Amino acid sequence: MLHEHTIEIRVRYAETDAMGFVHQSHYLTYFEQGRTEMLRASGGTYRAIEESGLLLVLVKAEINYKKPAHYDDLLTLTTRIADVSPAKLIHSYEIKRGDQLLNAAKTTLACIDRNGKVHQMSRLFPHLFEGS
Repeated sequence: MLHEHTIEIRVRYAETDAMGFVHQSHYLTYFEQGRTEMLRASGGTYRAIEESGLLLVLVKAEINYKKPAHYDDLLTLTTRIADVSPAKLIHSYEIKRGDQLLNAAKTTLACIDRNGKVHQMSRLFPHLFEGS
């Protein structure tokens, strides 16, 4: 699995608020898009994970808003694997407009089955635990 991946996001009008800024709730969607595309670039899909009976659920989000993004801005989202343990997978994110950092964040994911039972991350990502 890749440990870093970058995508571009064009801000849509519907993602902005009355002040013309990207509404804070949309950043979580951007982060999910970053994680999804990172997994896809690594040869996997969330669909395959779910079909295996497991789910990756968001259990924590920390977002530091530095500057607003606006309609039609072209943003660069860099997603990184910041940490992995048997119980959690932590991603970090940076959203930039050109060289200007707009947003920095971290999310924590847990692995569960459809009954809510927690499973170890190594079931999904054994390569992240090789050599540890």
